Amino acid sequence: MGLEQPSREASWEGTVPNAVDGRVVGLVVVTAGLAASINVPYGGLAMAAAAFAIVTGLGLACHLLGERKLRRITDDLVERWVAAGGEIEGVTRAATGTRTEWRVHTPEGDIVIGGVALVPIARLSVEWRGIADTMAASEAEERIDSLAESLYREIFELGSASQRS
Repeated sequence: MGLEQPSREASWEGTVPNAVDGRVVGLVVVTAGLAASINVPYGGLAMAAAAFAIVTGLGLACHLLGERKLRRITDDLVERWVAAGGEIEGVTRAATGTRTEWRVHTPEGDIVIGGVALVPIARLSVEWRGIADTMAASEAEERIDSLAESLYREIFELGSASQRS
C-alpha cells in the first residue's frame, strides 16, 4: 500500500509529547560554565556572568528548536503512516527524559524515533527491531514523503508479512 492511497479508519489521533534531552542541557550548561571561566580573567565576574547567560540562552534555544524539529518530523511520519493504513496505538516519550526520543506503539512492535536535538547538528534516528537508520534532520524534513513511504513499507508491509511467516 502506497502512502498516497486512501486508508481505513485511523486508530491514532493524538500528538507527539515534548521530550527535552537532559544530556544536551548538561552539555549546554558545561559549555556555558567553560565560557564563563575563560572570561573571568579578561572581564571580571560581570563579563563571566554575561557569557554564561548568553551561551546558556543560545544553547537552550538551539536545543528547543532541535527538539521541535524532531517532534515535527515524528508527527509527520506518524500522520503519513496512519493515512496509509498503518495501525498506530500511541506515541509516548522515552521513559527517562535523558534522550530526545519517542516510542511509536504499533502491533508490529515499538518504533523508536529520536536523535540529537541541537539545531545546527540535529540528527534523526529511527529504530525498529534493533535496526536503526540515522540521517540529518534537515534531510529527513526535505524528503519526508519518501522517508515515510520507505519506512512504511519496511515496518508495516514487510514487517507484518515476516510476522505471519
